[in-house]
Amino acid sequence: MTTFTELGLRPQLVQTVTALGYAEPTPIQAGVIPLMLAGRDVLGQAQTGTGKTAAFALPILQNLDLNAYQVQTLVVAPTRELAQQVARAFQKYGRDMNIRVLTVYGGQSYEPQIRSLRRGVDVVVGTPGRLIDLIRRNVLDLSAITTLVLDEADEMLSMGFIKDIETILSETSAERQTALFSATLPRPIRRLADGYMRKPQAVTIQRKQLTVAAIAQRYYLVNQRDKLAALTRLFEVEPITRGLIFARTRVGTGELANELTGRGFPAEALNGDMSQSAREQTLRRFRDGRIKVLVATDVAARGLDIDDISHVFNYDLPQDPEVYVHRVGRTGRAGKTGVAITLITPKEEYRLRQIQKYTRQPIARAQVPTEEEIREHREMKVLEEVLVWLKRGRAKRERQMVELLMAEGYDAAEIAAVALKMSRRHEKQRPIMPIGPVQTGRQGRDRGKGYKKGAGKHNGRYDGVSRSSHESGMVRLVINLGREHGLRPNDVVGTLAYQANIPGKTIGKILIQDRHTLVDVNEAYAGQVLARKEPYRIGRKSFTIDLAA
Repeated sequence: MTTFTELGLRPQLVQTVTALGYAEPTPIQAGVIPLMLAGRDVLGQAQTGTGKTAAFALPILQNLDLNAYQVQTLVVAPTRELAQQVARAFQKYGRDMNIRVLTVYGGQSYEPQIRSLRRGVDVVVGTPGRLIDLIRRNVLDLSAITTLVLDEADEMLSMGFIKDIETILSETSAERQTALFSATLPRPIRRLADGYMRKPQAVTIQRKQLTVAAIAQRYYLVNQRDKLAALTRLFEVEPITRGLIFARTRVGTGELANELTGRGFPAEALNGDMSQSAREQTLRRFRDGRIKVLVATDVAARGLDIDDISHVFNYDLPQDPEVYVHRVGRTGRAGKTGVAITLITPKEEYRLRQIQKYTRQPIARAQVPTEEEIREHREMKVLEEVLVWLKRGRAKRERQMVELLMAEGYDAAEIAAVALKMSRRHEKQRPIMPIGPVQTGRQGRDRGKGYKKGAGKHNGRYDGVSRSSHESGMVRLVINLGREHGLRPNDVVGTLAYQANIPGKTIGKILIQDRHTLVDVNEAYAGQVLARKEPYRIGRKSFTIDLAA
């Protein structure tokens, strides 16, 4: 067994991590720490939850010059939450060193950050946009930094930060040490490493280490329209202490949180539309246990540093298997067990098989609880609660009330039955939502295929499609943008839901073709989508929507 001492860390840091409960280095720590202590550039491929923050923070702390009054280390992170998490780690590991750490991100006032920089800071942790702002204000000087860390580089790529990263890198010395960490290494990240790193040493955590054995993974096959019903039924029977639900869009998070709350399952949304103060307050309530359930997008959930999430729910299946691994890795941490539940439709079964192939772990299929099972579960919970109070014997006043009623001639068993009925009144606020049979087989496969090539009319505007949707109650519309324009399903859902002011759940199947896109919308809302007089916009691109001819 390798120890932190054998990695070359000084006794002071070894004592600190030991006191924090670190028994032995994780694989990423064992690989990265010696390399960074030796001054080498490092290219680390590892997921969140593998201990990568300590892997770069500990050698950086060991190499800091505590008598220097200038920024020596810069850590660039994609989100505010991750930046805060990394800064807290530096302060925790360096608690006996009197180090000065500054976190910078958008939404904060500039003045406190500027004052801190002028007083002197050892480590700056920040998001790309705010870092560039401070550089342009001539208050953040990176010319003397000795170490630069790019954390979750693939996430910064997906958020469009690569140009900003290159701008930041251009402000640093070519002699700096660089460590880049990324869950995946797509071509743009490799080009970045080739252009800005000096013979980086690769440290890769194999896929078999990317998923946690302590996570029980299950999936439920349901129709798209029944996902909310399935989720509420699962909430009835799952022992959720703290749950995180992933939805596809920002609009979807708010709608789902409202739907759950309205059905007696209080939940709050976490998405990019929230102000920084609102986001921090929501996260604080979640950490403190005042919120039991959060509904979030993948980007909004970045940086959640919480070890006791009991359940992760994939309300919308992610497109990328690696995103699935990121999501479910938020439960089953710190030696605890966790549950990862995924809701899929018949047309998503292939993508689920791809996830299982990637993770090399089976995901068991389970059946959505029936109405009878839920009623039985409710009754069992009531009986368990009654037994707890019977054992406590703390119902003296209530017993006196029962004796008064018995003196009036009422039967004790009847009194108890009425009391139990009264205690269950809240269940009426949680009606069990019906769920229809899942359409599988030929019908499900045909629906998944979309439309036959060449079918329908060809008018030069799009390649010929059927107006009718494959799903009952839906109307097929056509958008005059497609794959050639960089259109993605998330763009379609978010734009229609927000700009047409319709619920995201009313948007069905989306088929993106080369020059156009087909989208199914619930017939009750199709007229509202078509009635919008102004063009729809995605970024700088405008588009029109018509009935599919």
